[in-house]
Amino acid sequence: MKRVLFIDRDGTLIKEPADEQIDSFDKLEFYPKVFQYLSKIASELDFEIVMITNQDGLGTAVYPEHTFWPVHNFILKTFEAEGVVFKEQFIDRTFAKDNAPTRKPNTGLLTKYFSSEYDLENSFVIGDRLTDIELAKNLGSKGIFINDHTNLGTDEITVEREALNGFIALESNDWEAIYTFLKTDARTGSITRDTNETKIRIDLNLDGTGQSSIHTGIAFFDHMLDQIARHGQLDLMIDVDGDLEVDEHHTIEDTAIALGEVFATTLGDKLGIERYGFSLPMDDCFAQAAIDFGGRNWLVWEADFKREMIGKMPTEMFFHFFKSFTDGAKCNLNIKAEGTNEHHKIEAIFKAFAKAIKMAVKRDVEKMILPSTKGML
Repeated sequence: MKRVLFIDRDGTLIKEPADEQIDSFDKLEFYPKVFQYLSKIASELDFEIVMITNQDGLGTAVYPEHTFWPVHNFILKTFEAEGVVFKEQFIDRTFAKDNAPTRKPNTGLLTKYFSSEYDLENSFVIGDRLTDIELAKNLGSKGIFINDHTNLGTDEITVEREALNGFIALESNDWEAIYTFLKTDARTGSITRDTNETKIRIDLNLDGTGQSSIHTGIAFFDHMLDQIARHGQLDLMIDVDGDLEVDEHHTIEDTAIALGEVFATTLGDKLGIERYGFSLPMDDCFAQAAIDFGGRNWLVWEADFKREMIGKMPTEMFFHFFKSFTDGAKCNLNIKAEGTNEHHKIEAIFKAFAKAIKMAVKRDVEKMILPSTKGML
């Protein structure tokens, strides 16, 4: 089955002028980096590239064809010279008020794609208007929203935007970011772990922005897990219902196991990752965390604590947390810490751990190769 990129023209490939009419060459301005990265998309990925554009009143006295085609054909030939060939071009000439079945966001021009030959679920519409995202919804696809100038200030548009958010796979006007997004699969994962002792749900996005929502019932543990999200720049949602009436052991251990397992599954084939990754100071303390997502579990722990508890978390459970994580994630982890303030010491460890993860899971989209001589990790 073929995947398709349905790409708008004005405001997406070329800048859209104030009058919304590209009817002369002096109005023509291509988007930055569009040639470099759309040509990489065309040569490296398996998308069929299609142009679909609304050109209000094309062929009327207001917008005659003789001012449209010279510029349009120049655009096509320029892209073709860079290796980008549009398999199809769909141009709707109706006005917005007509709500014609052929006009985006309606799918009247695209009926051929509703067949077993095309994989619409894994296809994308790239455009600068919410109607492009609505078209993606109507196709059963996802949208890449180039929000460069669209007015989203009115209440009506804001409500429409919120309704379509679930269909926006990426919002960016940077073609390098679009290329990176399309080339690299989204690294998100979830896990549910239910036992007689704990019920755990974890959602992970390795390419997030540091967002977190963590509820384990142990405030200090929540604070440490939040460090992983914030300093690792990954999105992490953790909900735990554990038998805290017994003690903290099962909650901490099972959370670590589940967190390690969701890291292992979300990393997937590990193509392009750095694999290895940090040391940092925190006031009186110095912590090192070296990690290798190499497929084998091992923990080296050189950190001693003089207090039995930090907050309501037993210090003996710190070792156990990281050991359980390495078992679940199948990674090597070497942790060392020194200092006098016990709170600072463990917080420095978690921050260094987060930074090591960030470094290790980073991908180079230009070199999507496996970082191993074994041929597998």
